[in-house]
Amino acid sequence: MACCCLSPKPQYVDSRRRRAFGTISKDLPAVRLRNAKSGARPLHGTSRKAESFGRNAKGVCVDVSCADSVKDAVAETNAWAGSISVLVNSAGIAGPNADVVDYDLDEWSRIQKINVDGTFLTNRFIVRQMLAEGYGRIVNIASIAGKEGNPTASAYSASKSAVIAFTKALGKETAGSDICVNCVTPAAARTRIFEQISEEHIAYMLSKISRKRFLEVEEAASMIYWLCTSENSFTTGGRPSDLLRSHSSSARSESLT
Repeated sequence: MACCCLSPKPQYVDSRRRRAFGTISKDLPAVRLRNAKSGARPLHGTSRKAESFGRNAKGVCVDVSCADSVKDAVAETNAWAGSISVLVNSAGIAGPNADVVDYDLDEWSRIQKINVDGTFLTNRFIVRQMLAEGYGRIVNIASIAGKEGNPTASAYSASKSAVIAFTKALGKETAGSDICVNCVTPAAARTRIFEQISEEHIAYMLSKISRKRFLEVEEAASMIYWLCTSENSFTTGGRPSDLLRSHSSSARSESLT
């Protein structure tokens, strides 16, 4: 649950860099912008993780739902790294499982603020810089739930559907420059977000996956990393992520649809 900003821009894909990207690249200067809201791990754990990557990594605390916090984190990142050429926005929470008629109003608002407002704010402040510099790659992490709509997860599903639509809009706005804005819509992966959802819902998600197993984080990282490189010079404003889909055996790439 973090935003990862990289500089300088990745030029190409190789297996060593792609594996490293699964845990935030060891080869490129990276700043991990932590979500400071409840449900996130303590900052000191993230800082230690970033420091373990060596001198080219730094941890920065940020509340992605607060404009001033995001603005300050971007400024701190620029001061340390010099520029931001890549944003991977994966800060998000699942929230509790409940039917719509019983869904807690405060929980609904909290999920939208982190998942939707957080996407808008991180993209807004960083794409402004990318437009000025004439280059950028943004990947927003959505979910299969944003396309399918999962029962007892209406707040999460709605928030991830918003991430998909937002990505398409921003991709169209920036298509005239060397900026690619995409999102991935992966099936469920067994990460710490599972701590927020019920065992019944976890079983439901697994039942929808054709391979009868959860996605491995490294499998998603391989696609995300490629989207962050200059090799991805065409695809923007879409969901080039169907190879991560839970209900299809075919891969398909979408651009500006």
